[in-house]
Formats: sequence, structure tokens, C-alpha cells
Amino acid sequence: MNRIGNCKNFYQGEYKKVLCVCSAGLLRSPTAAWVLSQEPYNFNTRAAGATPDFALVPVDEVLLTWADEVVCMSEEQAGTVRELLDNLKLYDPPRVICLDIPDQFKYRDPRLVKLIKDRYNKRMEEE
Repeated sequence: MNRIGNCKNFYQGEYKKVLCVCSAGLLRSPTAAWVLSQEPYNFNTRAAGATPDFALVPVDEVLLTWADEVVCMSEEQAGTVRELLDNLKLYDPPRVICLDIPDQFKYRDPRLVKLIKDRYNKRMEEE
């Protein structure tokens, strides 16, 4: 089975699939993926980077096809993701949201964890 086929693997269950995106996929987005995989969210999460030159795992067609929702740390990254999605022309593209979190935190910094929770919850209340 190829990557595109495998991204819809039935055994992933009914959990919401959330792709977390920052510039390199090293600090903010892995922290967001960790936070959103925990109670009370319990999402199936992945982290990736929107800047191909720096990203450990770059955002790509497979990750965007896999995701039900994409949580970006900046509006610039959200724009990059939206552009990629426009080019893919998916039947049911994932929702893209921006938490507007600056690149000034260490991995799993308690202040970053709180900010992710607060901003994600606020976004969900707005919708």
C-alpha cells in the first residue's frame, strides 16, 4: 500500500486527525501535537514544518490528505498550507486554523502548553 492509501487506514479509529504546523516542525508544532493528543482532546496528531529548507518533516500531500484539521502556529504558515490545499483540490479538505503563537518557546515549555490550550479552546468556542 502506498502512503496516500495508508493515510486513510481504518485502524486509526474515529479520532480526529490533527496536523500541527510550525516553521520547522521542531518546537511549537510537536508541542501542540502532544497537547492535543492528551485529555480532553484525545486527537490523533502529527507535527510538520511549513518551511521545506528547515522542516524535519515537511508538510506534504499525504499529511494534508490524512488530516481532518490543520493547526498552524502563524498566519504565514496557514497561508502556505492553504496554498498547498488549493493546489491539491481535495474533495474534503481539512479545516485550517491559526493560533498565532510566536517562535519564542522551547519544546513543551509550560507557557507554550498553556498558550496552545487557551488559543485552541478560544478558536473552538468561536466556531
